[in-house]
Amino acid sequence: MGFNPGPAPGRMPAVPAVTPDIRYPQRLRMEGVQIGWGTLWRGPGRSRRALDLAATTSFAAGGILLVCSAYVHFHLWSGTDGYRSIPTIGPLFLLQSITGLVLGLGVVAVRRVWAALIGIGFVVATAAGFLVSVTHGLLGFKDSWMAPFAKEAFTIEIVAATVLVIAVALCLIGSAPRVRTGSTPAGTAT
Repeated sequence: MGFNPGPAPGRMPAVPAVTPDIRYPQRLRMEGVQIGWGTLWRGPGRSRRALDLAATTSFAAGGILLVCSAYVHFHLWSGTDGYRSIPTIGPLFLLQSITGLVLGLGVVAVRRVWAALIGIGFVVATAAGFLVSVTHGLLGFKDSWMAPFAKEAFTIEIVAATVLVIAVALCLIGSAPRVRTGSTPAGTAT
């Protein structure tokens, strides 16, 4: 009764297991996909692919919008009755204009995800500062939507953030591994 006749002829052949123990499955390998800090260094490069050209255009537009925001803040600071005379807010307007100029030129020159993220953080913080100043007041100063260039500067900052988010998305999409139609990834051929 304890007789085992062995494998029956014509049955399924033995298939090697992917992992020796089902309790410890192998991690999924994704060649070409960087996860972690390497993601911040992605950029469109000098490729002529449509996706890379769109990313380059988005970086350029975002950088130009950062410079425009910087110019508006400098113009408001430098006027004869401008923000220069307001304690604490005046120097912050000058700092915003200098930082916006440097970041805008940097985004255009570098064209990397990390530069776009810094630009996004900068314009979002600038817009948030304006909103806090309008609704509650900021450092003893309450601004208004009716102030010169308030709506224009706010719009520039929101559009700059949007364009830079698009640039980041295009870089991340463009650097995803590509598989040609009809081919199988390495190691999966049957």
